[in-house]
Amino acid sequence: MSEGTSALLWIGAAVLVAVTLVAAIVLVVKLVRTRRLLADTGIPMSKKVLFWGAIVYLISPVDLLPDPVLIDDLGVLLLALRSLNKAVPKGALRRPSRADRRP
Repeated sequence: MSEGTSALLWIGAAVLVAVTLVAAIVLVVKLVRTRRLLADTGIPMSKKVLFWGAIVYLISPVDLLPDPVLIDDLGVLLLALRSLNKAVPKGALRRPSRADRRP
């Protein structure tokens, strides 16, 4: 293997690691926001348990499909998020506008 090819492989690996790190940070931020949402709104406990169960399934080594195939993990998480979204009371996700913040 030539030095040019080796350098390209190293650069590609570094880019892949950087992208994975950024995706992990974004996911952690979204999970923290969701945790706050779960604590602040009147969502039923069953929906909260479903969401946390999906998170446990996502990080657990036991899967329906082998680990390189993340379709089952993503499917479980998306179903839990959809269920959670439907359970949020109307108006709970509304962010205050600038007019609401004025005295």
